[in-house]
Amino acid sequence: MDPTVVAAWIAAGVSLLTLAGTLAAQYYGYRASSRDAEKTAAEQRLQLDRTLAEQRDQLDRTLSEQNQQLDRTLAEQRTRTLNERFATAAEQLGSDKPAVRLAGVYAMTGLADDWQENRQTCVDVLCAYLRMPYEPEPPEAAPEAQRLAFLASREVRHTVIRVITAHLKKDAATPWPGLHFDFGGVVFDGGDFRDAEFSSGTVNFDGAQFSAATTSFRRAEFSGAGVDFRGAEFSGGTVDFSHAHFSRGKVDFRGARFSGGTILFESRFSGGTVFFYDAQFSGAAVNFRFALFSGAGVDFIGAGFTGGAVSFSNARFSGGTILFKRAEFSGTRVDFAQAEFSGATVDFDGVKVAGGTVDFSGASDWSVPPAFPWTGSPPPGMKLPRKAVSGG
Repeated sequence: MDPTVVAAWIAAGVSLLTLAGTLAAQYYGYRASSRDAEKTAAEQRLQLDRTLAEQRDQLDRTLSEQNQQLDRTLAEQRTRTLNERFATAAEQLGSDKPAVRLAGVYAMTGLADDWQENRQTCVDVLCAYLRMPYEPEPPEAAPEAQRLAFLASREVRHTVIRVITAHLKKDAATPWPGLHFDFGGVVFDGGDFRDAEFSSGTVNFDGAQFSAATTSFRRAEFSGAGVDFRGAEFSGGTVDFSHAHFSRGKVDFRGARFSGGTILFESRFSGGTVFFYDAQFSGAAVNFRFALFSGAGVDFIGAGFTGGAVSFSNARFSGGTILFKRAEFSGTRVDFAQAEFSGATVDFDGVKVAGGTVDFSGASDWSVPPAFPWTGSPPPGMKLPRKAVSGG
């Protein structure tokens, strides 16, 4: 072969190899550059993510701190506003003008609705207003200005009772459960607790005086609260517990004095305990007519009946325990006409009858009669159904 041709082929092969090497170098260089670029881009993305995360964290911390500061500011402002409202309402209640005091009652009530953490304090102020010294109603011959001032003051007091009762009802827009209501020593010359639910907390009427007009507990529910009437005085007017329901908790009339007026207990006693221990019935007309004793413990132990009249006519004793142990009847009439003794434990052990009458002769159901401390004929003044005396 011609050496020139061979040389040309060799030169061409060398060129091809050179070209291939160049292309290969470029290819692998590109691959390396791509990997480096991708690595750099990944590192940059990672750094960017870290930077963004740090910025987000910092922004979240800043917003959280700002929100906390805003919450603290709003809470401080709210507390300051509520304290100012409290001071204003308290000042109004202390005014010498009845209209301003009436505004203070509603202002304190609205504040109690809005300020749950200090609701008890607001209620304490309202109850304390009722416990303030209270002049009795002036005589008819008193100057008109004096009588008008008394009526205006009484309206403020009765308004306090109404707004409290409104918050103890089932349909209360803002109920006040579990609070303590202190009416100790309050003079009640009227007032409306109708339909109130005493389901929790405590209600204190210790030493309260019910002396005129009508104070109503009609349809009230005593279903768990501790209600205390110990030492209360019922000396005039009407106190109405008709259709009230005693189902749980304790209602305590120990040592209460019923010396005048009319007391209506046409109630249902289905649970809990009602104490009349050592209560004194000495002139009032006390009415348990149509009362239903079906599961409660009702305690008249040591009670004194020395005047007036007490009626259990048409009462039904179908369950629970009713104790008249050591009760004393002297000069009063206690009537059980049409009463039904069908299942309750009614105990007159140790009872004393010295004047007056305790009359069971008209009872309509004697299937589970009361327990008496004597055998044979009853003592004078104690009248039993004929079949009970004859053993028939």
